[in-house]
Amino acid sequence: RRRLGILNATSINMSNMIGIGPFITVPIILGTMGGPQALLAWFAGAILAIADGLVISELGAALPGSGGTYVFLRDSYNRESWGKLMAWLFAWEFMFFGPLEIASGTVGMTQYMSYLWTGLARHPWEMKLVAASIAVIVMISLYRRIHDVALLMLILWITTLVTTGWVIVTGLIHMNYHVAFDFPPGAFNLNWAFLIGLGNGTIVVIYNYLGYYQVCYLGDEVKRPERTIPYAVIISILAVTVIDFLLSYSFVSVVSWRDMIKPGSAANLAVASVFMQRIYGHWAAVLLTAMILFTAFASVFALMLGYSRIPYAAARDGLFFSWFGRLHPKDEFPNRSLLMVGVLAAVASLFRLGDIITGLMVARILIQFVGHTIGLFVLRARKPPVKLPFRMWLYPFPAILALVGWLFIFASPAFQPGGWKFMAYAFVTIGAGIIGYFILAYKKRLWPMASRP
Repeated sequence: RRRLGILNATSINMSNMIGIGPFITVPIILGTMGGPQALLAWFAGAILAIADGLVISELGAALPGSGGTYVFLRDSYNRESWGKLMAWLFAWEFMFFGPLEIASGTVGMTQYMSYLWTGLARHPWEMKLVAASIAVIVMISLYRRIHDVALLMLILWITTLVTTGWVIVTGLIHMNYHVAFDFPPGAFNLNWAFLIGLGNGTIVVIYNYLGYYQVCYLGDEVKRPERTIPYAVIISILAVTVIDFLLSYSFVSVVSWRDMIKPGSAANLAVASVFMQRIYGHWAAVLLTAMILFTAFASVFALMLGYSRIPYAAARDGLFFSWFGRLHPKDEFPNRSLLMVGVLAAVASLFRLGDIITGLMVARILIQFVGHTIGLFVLRARKPPVKLPFRMWLYPFPAILALVGWLFIFASPAFQPGGWKFMAYAFVTIGAGIIGYFILAYKKRLWPMASRP
């Protein structure tokens, strides 16, 4: 039944896009370019997200149903051949980016806990262990059948909006232009360092935009998908860009960016708390910190709940390890998949937040984003032609822009000190996934070994 209009579809997208992200990533974004000019990354990210949004809108309208990227990759590349490999690789790569996304929430939560528990910041390994413990606690709390997910998401959505609105209104009232426009010398020199910094900043910004494609996963429930999906995607991206930019600018206009990029400082670990303390005092900072901690915990809960279903679904489809395709014998939830995601998230929580975010984005760019963009070209070229209820405007320009943009920000970390480890992480995991698929194909007689003797 098609019941979702533009307003409903936009709200679904935005509820997945607005979360704890800006509260933990603004110092990281500022550090990529060394000054407030890094906020340009919000607009670069919006352009890339809109271009990619048009790609995924066309896929979502042509291949409606549940499953999202997994289905897009499987069906656009032909589910009887290359689509099997691409779907496998997405499920495989999920093990290397899904837990990282959960860990970004647990680490961010620990950073804000250090504002209340002042001695925690002086002991980095204690912070790491606390973050890992949060992942384990969430996993244990999910080890049962969950009924009230919709209520949880509603509470999370309302709390996030109140928290975000409070910061933005406060920032607009109390902004200090001298602090906000404290640009370093040569901030806007258009050289290679500027571009690489912008690329690294855009990676972090896209992390904040994740979810702009959520309505595309519900294509068979959308009224007039050829119109509703692209408008919902674009409106939600533009709205979140304005909200997150104002949030970032509020921080920068009150708290010096130089304090924010200083590793281990209170402004670096919990910028929103420092922001509120400087304006209203300790009581407001404690209240805002508590609201952020609740939002972070709820988002980690929701992420682990949703992500624990992906390996299970792929295994039931015969395109992942069959061990994950079984349910808990009594409560009928994917307990094996949940344990895997929870344990990996706990391990990932031991790393630095900036490395976690860069790692999770680099790990998913080639298979998920580059993969579905190329998949659209493949789908368009298929004979006989596939019915496309929505065709992107100015094709193929947005698709080419998205492809070039993804490849550029994928490569950007390689030009930073130590950036090679992120490239290695992406290529090694993909290479291992390809080997794993061919082992699976050999055992189960899947393409391209279906006809082996």
